This record gives sequence, C-alpha cells and structure tokens, in this order.
Amino acid sequence: MELNCSSPKTIPVVSTFTANGSDSSSTRKPISLWPGMYHSPVTNALWEARSKIFERLLDPPKDAPPQSELLTKTPSQSRTTIFYNFSSDYILREQYRDPWNEVRMGMLLEDLDALAGTISVKHCSDDDSTTRPLLLVTAAVDKIVLKKPISVDIDLKIVGSVIWVGRSSIEIQLDVIQSLKEESDVSHSVALAANFIFVARDSKTGKAAAVNRLSPETEREKFLFEEAEARSKLRKKKRVDRRKLENGEVNQLEPLLAEGRIFCDMPALADRDSILLRDTRLENALICQPQQRNIHGRIFGGFLMHRAFELAFSTAYVFAGLVPCFLEVDHVDFLRPVDVGDFLRLTSCVLYTKLENPDQPLINVEVVAHVTRPEIRSSEVSNTFYFTFSVRPEAKATKNGFKIRNVVPATEEEARRILERMDAEMPQQNQ
Repeated sequence: MELNCSSPKTIPVVSTFTANGSDSSSTRKPISLWPGMYHSPVTNALWEARSKIFERLLDPPKDAPPQSELLTKTPSQSRTTIFYNFSSDYILREQYRDPWNEVRMGMLLEDLDALAGTISVKHCSDDDSTTRPLLLVTAAVDKIVLKKPISVDIDLKIVGSVIWVGRSSIEIQLDVIQSLKEESDVSHSVALAANFIFVARDSKTGKAAAVNRLSPETEREKFLFEEAEARSKLRKKKRVDRRKLENGEVNQLEPLLAEGRIFCDMPALADRDSILLRDTRLENALICQPQQRNIHGRIFGGFLMHRAFELAFSTAYVFAGLVPCFLEVDHVDFLRPVDVGDFLRLTSCVLYTKLENPDQPLINVEVVAHVTRPEIRSSEVSNTFYFTFSVRPEAKATKNGFKIRNVVPATEEEARRILERMDAEMPQQNQ
C-alpha cells in the first residue's frame, strides 16, 4: 500500500524553511504571523488549509448571535488527512528526525492535537459568517498507543475524523499511517492510534454550547460511535465513583511503604535493586510565550504534551541507563487552561515499573504540570500526564548485566498515587 496525497481532503506538509533560509511566498507571510505558527510544518499546513474559518475565528463579527440551528454532519465531512513527504523533502525530514532516525514523538503529539483541533472546527462550523464561532478546547486525550516504530525516512500520513459527539463534547480519532511496500493490509500500516476529546464553549458567555449532531454512515463508523459512547459512559462513572481510598485500600499502602521506610531509616540495609520514587525526579520550568498560543489566546494543549513527553523521555532515559522506547500515553485530562505569560513548572518521576516480562520491562513516568503564580503565591495543577516506556532491544544487547530497578514510595502520598494509577489502568486493560 503506497501513501499518496491526491485526495482533496489531504493536506500536504512541506518544510517551513527554504534552502536559503527565507520564504519568498508573499501569500504565506501574513498567515505566518498568526498565533501558533512557529510550532511545526503541520500547524502551518493546517492554518493554510482552513484559513477562511480561522480568519473568522480570529476576527468574529461584533455582537454576532450564536448558532441558532444545529446541523447533522457525517464523519466524512470532517475527515482530514495530513501528508508528510519524508522520502523526498530533506528539510522536512530533518525537522522531524530524532537521534535514532525515527520521528520526534513530542512533535508528533503536537501535530495530533493541532489536527484534532482543526477537525473539531470543521464539524462545529455552520458556514454562516453572521454567527459567532464556538470556542473549542482540548478537554482530554483518551489514549495514545504506539503500535510500531515510526521511521523518518518513509512517507507518513495522519487521518482523522469525528467519531462521536455528545451535547457539547466531541471525540476525534486519529490514525498515524506508515506503510512499507510489502504491506498490503491497511490495519498493519497503522503505526499509532489516538483519541482526543474536545468540548465546546460559547465564545461570549463561556458556558457549554451544543455542537452539531453526527450521523455515522458506514458499519465501521457506527462501530466507532458505539465504542466512543461506551467510553463516555465509563468516564462519567469514574467521575461519580471517584473517592478517597477506603479502609481496605489503605491496607494496600503498608506493603508499598515498608521498603521505603528501610531506605529512609536504614539506608545501608535497603535493597540495591530498588530506588526511592523521589530519587527519579526531574524538573523543568518555562514561561509560556505568545508564540505558543492558539487562536483563542491560550497555550496549545499539543505544546504542553510535547514538553511533557520530552521530560518524561529524559526521566526514563536517566532511570534505565539506556535509550527508552515509547509505548503509550495514558488518559490525560486538561484540568485548567494555561495562558500566555503563565509560569509553567513540569515535574516528572518514575511512578512504578513492571518487570514481569524481561523482554519488555515497562516504565511508567508521571509528569505533573503546575501553573505557578509567584505574585499571589499560588500553584495549581493544569495537567497530569502518564507515559509508558520500555527499553529498545538493541540497546539492551549492548549492555551486559542490564537491569531495571523497582521503584518504592517513601510517603503515603506517593503510595496513593501509585495505587490510583494502577487502579485506573485495570478497566482499560480489560476493555
């Protein structure tokens, strides 16, 4: 199966730098000054492709009324493809290359969020320039799973569409596809799968706003709709059932804390194959700049994922002592918006490891993003990310006596985080 970009709904991605370092295109210059344009070639291509809608979002009519009548749209109306011509565009390839000749995963996560945002705008647009557009924000990432390594030398495409809508929420499924010539089965060419959840707000009142209905047509679209509906109900159930650990669960803390107490009280007797959770920590901090904002003036959710991924990767690298291999991003909730000028502090640690399978040890890394306001001495969590890594098989073969250590908590709060994370994984693994 060969990739191509002949479809009218396919957006070709080109490198954002020309050979001489300048852009001679007069039509691109105004768009390049729009919010978020520095991010990646994909963001640039998406702005170009949806310029009419985005121009309206940037400069909505004053005192425009809200959309009065909801439309019914099909998944095919929002389906969008972006195409990376890696095989022939050297500059594009270099922009996405990581040290191991694969695609930089942090940049890809940012691209996924940008594409999901464009698709949500497509679905919610009423094509009426007299009504005020909706404010669409990333509410959550349901899960992102890497199914096979993604090479930077082979053409790549991302295909996405709306698969489910609620009253004011939208779920978008994205498939990253990279095919080798010998692969004829489309399912085998899906390298990564992701599901993003957006919510709609009235751009004037800030209240939840109804979105256009969705009418799945094919059997596949109907199946995806039903699956997404079930996930929505499960998320609501989890929110209702979420409570502090009961007495029976408190008993589970004791075994987790026992070894941590030995590290703290009798370090000379501690297990050398274990390490305290707090000793795996890394931290990063940044001021959110105007160039990182979206069309609504807030920081891209994809930008936050990008920075969180790179910190998580570094944490797993330092912990394992070998190059980590990314496997998945677990469910992410975007708890509060991040604004231009915010002081963002990212803290990461290895939360736990799973060592049952020696061929694929699992490293679960937690990254917590805090929006810190020194002027008023406050700090709030905006996101908590959970990344799962393993270790590249070829890297293990080069290091004799390779062994990943067990992570143990030293405080009750750390033990609770581990238990809550493990409990959260259980239903997803059984689905």
